[in-house]
Amino acid sequence: MPKLNVITREGRYLAIDAPSGHSVMETLRDGGVDEVLALCGGCCSCATCHVHLDPQWMERVGPPGPDEDELLETSDHRAPNSRLSCQIRFDARLDGLTVTVAPES
Repeated sequence: MPKLNVITREGRYLAIDAPSGHSVMETLRDGGVDEVLALCGGCCSCATCHVHLDPQWMERVGPPGPDEDELLETSDHRAPNSRLSCQIRFDARLDGLTVTVAPES
């Protein structure tokens, strides 16, 4: 099964099984990463699933959409590699994707 690599806020590294078709947020939640609150359940309305992508994955994952971009603007921790994990659909081409959970806003 494809893997999602995660670096927690404390710097702990995890490799989580990532089912194709699930969002990165769902994979984080189901993998026990409690730091990702995902209060809106993946509706792109709260930004509590903010992650920073490993820069080498930016092109493959792509940029945020307009609604996501607007929500990311509300974060004090936005970076050029910021994304909302609820907006990234995991599939085999993302096997090995590495994300770092963004600091809590």
